[in-house]
Amino acid sequence: MDTIFTLLMVLVMIASILLVIIVMAQNPKGGGLSSTFGGASPAQFGVQRTNDFMEKATWTLGAVIIVLILISVVITGKPTAAAPAQQPVKKEAPATKQSAPAATTTTPAQVPEAPAK
Repeated sequence: MDTIFTLLMVLVMIASILLVIIVMAQNPKGGGLSSTFGGASPAQFGVQRTNDFMEKATWTLGAVIIVLILISVVITGKPTAAAPAQQPVKKEAPATKQSAPAATTTTPAQVPEAPAK
């Protein structure tokens, strides 16, 4: 389970770094990377496609990060069957030698008294 969690966290970190790079490459006014490759004029071919790609990549990477984090929470949130919760063990007093059972007191059977003579 630890290897799966580690793999998911590495994937989250890679996706996060890619997301930062894509967001930093975008210009807040819409120029960004598209102005570098396609020129500053939006009338040229390819400018709109680059903006669409950057926007789709941003949303996709954001969704991938959220899904990977949710999967890692689900995987690590399950209790394992190998290590159940342990209850405190009560130690019993060592067994002592059993002596003869205590004599029970019984009342003697009442015998009718003989009349006095």
